[in-house]
Amino acid sequence: MPRSDRPLWQLPAGVSRGLWDYVHSPHIADTYDDYFAFNSLFDFDESLLLETFPTPGVIADLGCGTGRALVPLVEAGHRGLAVDLSAHMLQIVREKADSYDLPIDCVLANMVELDCLRTASVDGAICMFSTLGMIRGRANRRQALAHARRILKPGGRLVLHVHNYWYNLRDPDGPWWVLKNLCTAPWSGSVEVGDKWFPYRGLPSMFLHVFRWRELAADLASAGFRVDRRVRLDAERRHALSAPWLLPALRTNGWIVVAAAG
Repeated sequence: MPRSDRPLWQLPAGVSRGLWDYVHSPHIADTYDDYFAFNSLFDFDESLLLETFPTPGVIADLGCGTGRALVPLVEAGHRGLAVDLSAHMLQIVREKADSYDLPIDCVLANMVELDCLRTASVDGAICMFSTLGMIRGRANRRQALAHARRILKPGGRLVLHVHNYWYNLRDPDGPWWVLKNLCTAPWSGSVEVGDKWFPYRGLPSMFLHVFRWRELAADLASAGFRVDRRVRLDAERRHALSAPWLLPALRTNGWIVVAAAG
């Protein structure tokens, strides 16, 4: 049976049809690095990650993709644990590790179902590029965060990126989407406030959950994390937001959060 024909009830926990097609599309993985080759959004992430993890240790990249965030950390002296649901993405990570002789172990797994990873086995964890938002269902996202907390050693930190719900008000159709989402989601058994579907790189219906800050803070707290740092990102997601006191809810594209395991 083609993977795209798998019934919805057979999809893994937290995995939407769009995400299932995304992780099983070879062209997404094969063109990922080229697609973002001239995008400097990775530069800010890299500097923040290197600042957050100055001492060499084991870093788990949850939803690693092609390892764009993990490889610079490993090159700086860390050991990498690359976790992704896409075998195609992990193959590219293995090729990079082999080419540059980097200590990166790869694990094919769903972030909601990480029982394969030992408790207190990593020094740090990262979940970048809105990966948490690709998980459908708040209970599933909280489960993924609980796993991240479980695999961290005491005092370990998680660095996380998500998008801001209210930033959608700046898009041409954003106010209508926000109004419709706020009015219909509370009465729906299948849609939550913040759930979006949109075409992406040849896929007709990619899923992404965008967060309100209180929602994210509560989810992190439920998993046993303490927020140590919150970086508001500007419109292009390449720098911290300037004048963050000025209408931050509308001007913040998203957040990078550094959370410590309590």
